[in-house]
Amino acid sequence: MGRGYNLLSILVTFLVLVAAVTAQGNRGSSRGGGGRRPRVGYYGNRCRNVESIVASVVRAHVRSNPANAPGILRMHFHDCFVRGCDGSVLLAGDTSERTAVPNRSLRGFDAIEEAKARLEVACPRTVSCADILTLAAREAVVLTGGQGWRVPLGRLDGRISQASDVILPGPFDPVDKQKRDFAAKTLNTIDLVTLVGGHTIGTAGCGLVRGRFFNFNGTGQPDPSINPRFVPLVQNRCPLTGDASARVDLDDGSVGRFDTSFLRNVRSSRVVLQSDLVLWRDPETRGIIERLLGLRRPSLRFGTEFGKSMVKMSLIDVKTGSDGEIRRVCSRIN
Repeated sequence: MGRGYNLLSILVTFLVLVAAVTAQGNRGSSRGGGGRRPRVGYYGNRCRNVESIVASVVRAHVRSNPANAPGILRMHFHDCFVRGCDGSVLLAGDTSERTAVPNRSLRGFDAIEEAKARLEVACPRTVSCADILTLAAREAVVLTGGQGWRVPLGRLDGRISQASDVILPGPFDPVDKQKRDFAAKTLNTIDLVTLVGGHTIGTAGCGLVRGRFFNFNGTGQPDPSINPRFVPLVQNRCPLTGDASARVDLDDGSVGRFDTSFLRNVRSSRVVLQSDLVLWRDPETRGIIERLLGLRRPSLRFGTEFGKSMVKMSLIDVKTGSDGEIRRVCSRIN
């Protein structure tokens, strides 16, 4: 009986230790993710005002400079497509992602830093910069007239940011390559077309698009697939000997408004990026555009689909548990 009692005592002690370790792990996971995927309402009572604080800051920055809205939306895309949605694009440094050529024109960093500073006062060491950027991207859409969506939260911030990792879908990519790039991030063709529809706000550098409007493939002529009535408009905005850093609207006729105007322009061949124009030539992407415009059944609601695709994108390779941290300042690791 003494031996049985000892074995029972050892077993009870073991179970108590397991319970203690599990409880400690659960307490850690409530702050750091604990391996769980982000979810709506993640912060709960620990930071009840997280969404309103981010919204207030983004609203002020967009009011002072409307270009911050497309800038923040684009920043979120660039973050998620490189090492996942971990805020790595926010890190500063001589060789960080911010220094890569596609990221040098990003804007909105000040808005993210201000939101982080306010949240560090309201809820110290609780809300990640990756979550702030994800929320800010939604606010950028809402502030320009788009439809909102519920944002899952609970990401952690990554600790690595290297310019050499920045390989993004390009402005001259054919449709097949765009499909492959999005599929590699678990995004389907509807996600591709819908997220490209985000070009309804924002601009492109004249140096990036000028060739198509003056000397397409060395022909000395504009790209023949561009609507001929659209060519002189862009040529006037981006003259051949003009400033290459000047900007031209991605969505002609609906600047700063989040709507389906851009998709209608794709249909009419009135877009400045080659990667956008080719979406109308491919039967699959063309069919999706028609459904988003209500020209084909079953139709798709652009605002609803955009929100769905943004949620999917925001869950790409998120950091949880020991994979990341909650930065105190978004531009540097702790």
